[in-house]
Amino acid sequence: MIGVNGNAFMIMGVFRKQARKEGWSQDEIDTVLTEAKSGDYNYLLATIENHCEPKDETHDN
Repeated sequence: MIGVNGNAFMIMGVFRKQARKEGWSQDEIDTVLTEAKSGDYNYLLATIENHCEPKDETHDN
């Protein structure tokens, strides 16, 4: 999520797009987004972050 505009709708959109690329079902995406929207902005960020795997910036392939 680094470099993503801080707008909540933008963050949810980026999450949705990436989750689809990774093969998540629509129900799985909806579950995360519903949970994320159940709190404040910081809760939304934390919830989405908890469902994302960080890129390993030091791993060379």
